[in-house]
Amino acid sequence: MPQLNEGLAEVLPDVLLTGVFSSKREAKFMSVSTFIQRQIAQIRQYGYPVVARKLKYVLSVLLMLPLHIPAVPVVLMLRLIRPWLLVRCGRLNSGAIGHFAGNTELYLCERDAGINLPKQRHVDLFYMPKPICNNQLAAMWKRVLHVWPVWILAPISRVNRLIPGGAVHEIGNNTQADRDVHNLLDRLPSHLQFTADEEARGKSGLRDMGIPPDTRFVCLNVRDSAYRSFFTPGGDFSYHNYRDSDIQNYVPAAEELANRGYFVIRTGAKVNEAMKTNHPRVIDYAFNGMRSDFMDIYLGAKCEFCISTGTGWDDVPEMCRRPIVFVNYLPVGYFLTHRKEFIYLTKHHIGKEGRELTLEEIFSRGVGFSLSTSDYESKGVQLMENTPEEIRDVVIEMVERLNGAWQPHDDDEDLQRLFWEIFPADAINVQNGRPLHGEVRARFGAAFLRNNRDWLK
Repeated sequence: MPQLNEGLAEVLPDVLLTGVFSSKREAKFMSVSTFIQRQIAQIRQYGYPVVARKLKYVLSVLLMLPLHIPAVPVVLMLRLIRPWLLVRCGRLNSGAIGHFAGNTELYLCERDAGINLPKQRHVDLFYMPKPICNNQLAAMWKRVLHVWPVWILAPISRVNRLIPGGAVHEIGNNTQADRDVHNLLDRLPSHLQFTADEEARGKSGLRDMGIPPDTRFVCLNVRDSAYRSFFTPGGDFSYHNYRDSDIQNYVPAAEELANRGYFVIRTGAKVNEAMKTNHPRVIDYAFNGMRSDFMDIYLGAKCEFCISTGTGWDDVPEMCRRPIVFVNYLPVGYFLTHRKEFIYLTKHHIGKEGRELTLEEIFSRGVGFSLSTSDYESKGVQLMENTPEEIRDVVIEMVERLNGAWQPHDDDEDLQRLFWEIFPADAINVQNGRPLHGEVRARFGAAFLRNNRDWLK
């Protein structure tokens, strides 16, 4: 995307950026002219709903402008007391559940590990701009962070950025956003904890779904275009469509789990279609009207493991230290490699010549790190989903590994070694120049590698 003038990105209030863009980070990659053109195009295409939404955010900005005046002496005071106490301000990414869960938990883990902290005495203050994607998650973060009202802290934070010398008063980013490059999640306990009342509420919610006490359940989260289209009307998120999957391809795996005694709960705040299954142990919670902010977090935290295509919500089970099977995950180079309880499959990449690209070719042809649908298309790569059988096999692998029943084949470890020798574990994030991966602990699906040995040549 073209780049936004840094001054505009800095001056525009967070509440406006959150309303117009999917995130402030996205805003920084847009030019001023592109920004204006996009607003006009959206209004022409979607009409009154988009106009109303934009006017609402502009009005909220105007109402907050007077609050920036008293923020000036507050910022000056913070500068004066800095030799004795450094006060830092930060904006939680409360509009996107993945970053709201992942970035925040990893900030806390890095804080506990002494990473990215000032050497002097300090206090960190946060605010949560609206819209807040999940109120339960917001309530839980308020227990472990100093969270101030947005109308107080946001003006202070903005004024601080406008007055030279304020960088030291910004909390800044984690080492790598929501990527655990220090492998902290395997070493430190989760900061997401439920109260006794919440535990009782969660168990009651499971009973309402027909799940008996102490019964194991698995969460299934499959990305489609419904969430973004519903919650951000008028936005064009087609660049993300390469990550979408057909929920029906997951039915055999869900029914296999159900036949093994698990309940399977399909999660999601908004989805395009229901799962086509009549199995009594497969619950389409995302489609049947039972979902809530609270249960979204409780299910992710308490599941035996999660099956995901790489969505924002799967940061909840990840930050609660739950195992995850990632299926149809893209791009390959962005695998989350930091946990030993992650198992992966990626979509099939079909080249111009009509055959599947090998793992090495995925990277040599420049799509190993592609983050947009158009990039795959321009490079002549067609993406095909994992088959229902491939999905079922990798899910069975996770079940048997967790139950201690996994029986590896003689050459499984050799195939794993070949995969990770080709995988660019030393890749650098071009946005910040830092490594994308720490110590590699994840695995690729064993059955897939056995059945596709040529893929590793």
